[in-house]
Amino acid sequence: MSLPIGPETTVGALLEAYPELESVLVEMAPAFAKLRNPVVRRTVAKVATLDQAAKIAGISLQAMILRLRNVTGQSAADLPVLQPRLDVGGDDASWLMAGRVEEIDADAMLERGIHPIGKIREAVGALGPAEVVVLRSSFRPHPLIETLRRAGAAVHSSSQGATHLTWFGRRAK
Repeated sequence: MSLPIGPETTVGALLEAYPELESVLVEMAPAFAKLRNPVVRRTVAKVATLDQAAKIAGISLQAMILRLRNVTGQSAADLPVLQPRLDVGGDDASWLMAGRVEEIDADAMLERGIHPIGKIREAVGALGPAEVVVLRSSFRPHPLIETLRRAGAAVHSSSQGATHLTWFGRRAK
């Protein structure tokens, strides 16, 4: 049985079902070369959806899905017209001016074979009300952002050239 390819398909499931798609993804966006890192493959790829991966890579989700479906011989006829989701929170962003407790380099951790989620969770859990942790990476860490938002953290992410900075803080009670 083939795996249907859609916005909610995880990258891990996609590559498990179609290993040949790794080179197609890397060709579409060099950011996907990180999938060759075993730590990224075991962690991020298992939870990151194609929707999130397209955002991380800065490419069109619809074009990515059409290409992947074409390579695997799946029909593109049932692909819905996808509307971009805005990543906006209704939070007051004044907490971004809080004192920076720690800055974590996600790329350096991944290079050492360590996924940053544990360190981020630990650091956010230890934050005081006027403190933030900043994650520096070469990509926008959508799965991590969504995981911590669901866990109740305040999150803001922005780009400065090729660097993405993501601030994590405690939500005001």
